[in-house]
Order: sequence, then structure tokens, then C-alpha cells
Amino acid sequence: MASLQQEPTGVFHIVIRIRGKRYKRSLSTKVESKAVARLEEIQESADLLKRGKIQLPENVSAIDYVLSNGDPAVAKTTSQSNIEPKCLTLEEAFNDFFDAIPNGNIEPETLKMLHIHKRHLLRILKPRFDIAKLTGQSLQYYVKQRAKETTQYFQDRTSGNSPTKNEGVRTLVTATTIRKEITTLGSLWRWASTIPIVSGAFPSRGLRYPKTTEKPPFQTWSEIKRQVDLGHLTSREVETLWDCLYLRKTEVDELLEYVKENQNHDFIYPMFAMAAFTGARRSEILRSQRSDFDFDQKVVTIRERKRVKGRNSTRRVPLTCSLNQIMTQWFELHPGGLSTFAQLKSGRECAMPITRDQAQSHFRQTLKGSQWDRIKGWHCLRHSFISNLASSGIDQRIIDDFIGNTTEEMRRRYRHLFPDVKQAAIDKVFG
Repeated sequence: MASLQQEPTGVFHIVIRIRGKRYKRSLSTKVESKAVARLEEIQESADLLKRGKIQLPENVSAIDYVLSNGDPAVAKTTSQSNIEPKCLTLEEAFNDFFDAIPNGNIEPETLKMLHIHKRHLLRILKPRFDIAKLTGQSLQYYVKQRAKETTQYFQDRTSGNSPTKNEGVRTLVTATTIRKEITTLGSLWRWASTIPIVSGAFPSRGLRYPKTTEKPPFQTWSEIKRQVDLGHLTSREVETLWDCLYLRKTEVDELLEYVKENQNHDFIYPMFAMAAFTGARRSEILRSQRSDFDFDQKVVTIRERKRVKGRNSTRRVPLTCSLNQIMTQWFELHPGGLSTFAQLKSGRECAMPITRDQAQSHFRQTLKGSQWDRIKGWHCLRHSFISNLASSGIDQRIIDDFIGNTTEEMRRRYRHLFPDVKQAAIDKVFG
């Protein structure tokens, strides 16, 4: 596969891979039509060489032969004056990898995280690292170096205070973070093996990571508050506990009632309700369209991006009576457009869908200063939806069908009962 690149000088260059090597050569023209014509000629010669229709003469490089349109005399003269290009570097491989990703194939937030991983990998392994020479020893070196580093965030030494540069300490990068970065490199390797630039399996087998700390189980408000009130927790430990919060059914109802009375925009209450009664992720809520709600069949279709790799999928969740009524009333006030949640802004004739940043901002502003301001984000309502189903003894397969498949580790964290239900169970047996 060949492509064109126009340099700041205006001169077009061709970028092409031949027999596993990447080449970049000037086409000596600033006219796009001429560059495109040369690109087609060179690509045709490269294809013939790949299929064995033409043979590479002795003492002639593949790139020079292709650029000469198969003229051995010209190619031999060029080869004698040129030096073979260097191997493909890690930085070049990453650049080509990201260029090859089709638009919309990866969620923006995921793509942003991949670029963060790229920066760390280039910083430690170095941009000019030969990707073909990557070994398990190289990866273990990366893990070891990364495990010595600390995060950019400060952790307060005592609870109840805001972390500051003078009072706090940075925490070490976790094994989970390092694994994700290695996984990104593995994705690059597997892509490169299809070109092919590299061969063989990604050499990550047997890597040793720092020990990890198991995430706390999801807990009720009262359980978390009891631990926080005991003290002796850092602010980060406190935040970790609140990340594990799930609300009882009665607490969900109280929260929604508070939101209904205190919302600044008509779409906020329906958004909270959809999260609470369907277990939809924030991204799924924002991706939702009005046509996804079938009030006759009493179901809502959730548009997924995570369950099936490389494919947009859907799942259907029954509408509760409460959500049916809430969404019916909201659609009567809807400002227009396909999106389920939209807002008509001044100066615009049509309503604009709610963005990720707007959703998060409205969530925080709505709960700010209230008894609910400890809720970290939309994910708490998803946790609560699943936990309430599990506590009622709903079959795990049905729960998976409602929320989309998840990992076994997450299932174990979700698959618990409320403390009083567990107490009743043990009392029933042992009195």
C-alpha cells in the first residue's frame, strides 16, 4: 500500500512498503495531479513485484526498481547512489498505526488514551527503537522502569484535606496501568505483523508486573460512610471507596426525586432516569436516539460500542413504568432532532445533542452541595441498577443481557447482596 505526503515545502513524497520495509521517497513535484499519476505507476510496479510477475535484478534495491517503473538500468544506477533506508522505528510504526485506523473505529476517549500510552512507550523505549527487535526483555525493561515512576496526581496524607503539592505524595504507577500500556503496544505489534513489518507472536508471555491491590467490592452508602468516619484513610482511599458506591432502590428513588426538583434543564431528569432504570453507560445515553424508545412494546434499544469488537451492536432493555412515563413527558418537551437528549441554544435554529463534557458538568452541578454530591458520576447509577437486580436474585444471564457482557472480575464485584439480605441468609441457617 502506497500513500502520498506533502512536505511543508510543497514537494510530494511517496510512502510505500515493499517486502516488509517502509520507504519514503521524493517525487520531485509540487503538482498533485503529477504526484497521483506517479503514485499509481509505482503502486502498479510494486504489485507486479509482489505477485512475482517481474523479477528483481541483481544488485538493485526493490524501492529503486519500483521507482524506475521496472527499468533495470535506471534502477541499478539509482541503487548505487542510494543507501538503504533504516529499519522501521517505534515512532514511525505508531504513526502508521494511527493513520491506518478508520474514522469512527475507536471511541474518541479510547483513542485519546492510546496516544497517552504511546507517549510513555516512546519516552522509555525511545522513538528510534527498532520495532522488529522488540523482545520480552525489552518489555520487562519497560515494566520495571514504569513501575518506578509516580503518577501526576498527588495523594493527600490525611483525609479531609484537599491534596496539595506541599502536603501530598504521588502514588506509584499501578500494574493495571502498565498492563494497559503493554496491551496498546501489543495491538501495534499485531497490526504490524499483517503488513508485515514484524513476525511471530507478541513477546509478552511471562512478563512480571508489580503486585496489584484488588478493588473493593461495591458497597452501600452506610458501609462506606462507616469506614470513612473511622478515619485514618488518605483522601485517595476515601475517593476509592466512594467509587464503589451503589444505591439501594429507595435511595435511587430519593435521588431521582431530588434531581427532578433541582434540575436546571428539562433533559437532566430524564437522563438520570435512563441511567438508573436501564444501566446504560454515559456514552450509550448520549448516543441514544428518540427512535430507540418503543413505547408500544415497552423496550428501549441501547446502542453499544464495547461488547462486540470492531462492530456496533445493540441490546434491548424493558422500560419500567416510571421510565416509560418520564420519557413520554420528556419527548413532549423535546426541542427536536434525532438525539434523545438535546438542548436548544441561543443563536441556533436546531437543537444540539448533549456532549460528554456537558453531561458530566450537569451531573456535578445538579448534585453539588446536596447530600448526593459524593456520587462520582453516571457509572454509580449503572452499578446501582446491576446490584439491585443481583440482590433480588435475578439470573446473571438476564443481567448480562440487560447491561451487555462484562468481565468475570466485574461480575464478581457486582454479584453480591445487600448486607441485611446476607445477614438474613446466615441467620436462617445458624440462628
